[in-house]
Amino acid sequence: MLAGFKGGPISGLSGWIMTEAEAWLYEKLVCPLSKAPVVRVGEWLYSTDAGTRRRYPIRDGIPTMLIDESEPVAPDEFERVMREHQVSKSVTQKGTES
Repeated sequence: MLAGFKGGPISGLSGWIMTEAEAWLYEKLVCPLSKAPVVRVGEWLYSTDAGTRRRYPIRDGIPTMLIDESEPVAPDEFERVMREHQVSKSVTQKGTES
């Protein structure tokens, strides 16, 4: 489940409100590269996979879940985002297990 998305309208940045349907959709999204869950930070969706450390843009409210459109995230930024969204180490390491 995405951090902060527990159902019902949710206030976001700049007064943006997420409906239950939108929250449900975001909960279903995964990183196309690693299949790891994602967390929303502003206008970005961050993969929770520590092995790939990618983020995907949200443009005009639409997630762009294309690997070619994603950006790599520096290790310190990745750790900060995972810590802020209380993503456990076991989740961030799933994609790196063999």
